[in-house]
Amino acid sequence: MSAEPAWTELPPEDRRPAQQMLPPAVRATAAWSLAVILFIAVATLVVYAFVALRAATIPMVLSLLATALLQPVMPWLVGRGVKRGTAAGLTCAVLVLVVCGVLGILTNSLVHSAPQIAAALRDAGDQLADWLGPVGEKLQFALSQSAGTGSSLVGSLASGVLSGLDLATQAITGAVLSLALVFFFLRDGHRSGDLVRSMLPARQAGTVVACGEQAFRAMAGFMRGTTLIALIDATFITVGLLILGVPGAPGLGALVFMGAYIPFVGAFLSGTVAVLVALADGGLATALWTLGVVLTVQMIEGNILQPVIQSRTVELHPATIMFAVVAGSGVAGILGALLAVPLCAAGLGVVSVLRGTAGRPRGTAGRDEE
Repeated sequence: MSAEPAWTELPPEDRRPAQQMLPPAVRATAAWSLAVILFIAVATLVVYAFVALRAATIPMVLSLLATALLQPVMPWLVGRGVKRGTAAGLTCAVLVLVVCGVLGILTNSLVHSAPQIAAALRDAGDQLADWLGPVGEKLQFALSQSAGTGSSLVGSLASGVLSGLDLATQAITGAVLSLALVFFFLRDGHRSGDLVRSMLPARQAGTVVACGEQAFRAMAGFMRGTTLIALIDATFITVGLLILGVPGAPGLGALVFMGAYIPFVGAFLSGTVAVLVALADGGLATALWTLGVVLTVQMIEGNILQPVIQSRTVELHPATIMFAVVAGSGVAGILGALLAVPLCAAGLGVVSVLRGTAGRPRGTAGRDEE
């Protein structure tokens, strides 16, 4: 008589939700992945909207930077009995005169120096081709293409600055809009906190106001510090180039001034142009002296000027600055590179408020959390 087969009892049906069947590590990874994807999607939409509406967003950012630079003038004028509207109007009038004067000086320097700089770059390319062989020939071609004529050099600089605005009418409209926004920001900026508090609950309004104030302080620190540092760098390098007899020294100084607003990249490019011009005109010895002048000024800037002049709210890690400049240039060209660092500083200021570390000395936040 054969034995009957033994029936095994089936396990009970698992009625848990599908997400609870996954290991905790997998669930945590999936949640973080979803959060990262949503963050990237939102950031992409914001950047796309910023670029698509650049005719309005770029003047707004420029006006905020100008307001951050000029804001200390308002309390000084109001304290002397000048009404806020009149004070804002006077400040905007002075701003127009200063900007026109600076642009006139820079344009005049570049127009008169551009032919010398362009010719010197071509001569430097010829010398590099003789010294370095095939590699030098490639550098020669690159320099000859970038040099062009004096007018094309100035034109390329102007087109780079206006890469986000295709037509001259848009540039004029953007300038007028920026000036109008600067006037309203100077006149009514002190009421922004009250406006936010009237629209949001008290707790959320306090956070939003604190984030805005910290972001504004970061942009103000960047604009004031960078402008002063750019002026000092351009002055010392121009004096050094004049002493060495490098042709086109005023134009090279103007390039240094403009390049200072693009950290690392601007200083490297303007310094390289100065060394190449010195190489073509005075030979290797003059080029080495010019390199020494540029490096000395840059070392003084990095080790003395920036720690003393720059506001502590703008202390960014060099890697963060480099990433911001590259990302900004990829999104909006030269104009994006110019705006990347102040926007990044403002964003990190907002993060510091949300983390509760705003106003603390650098490096203390991490120790508080340990």
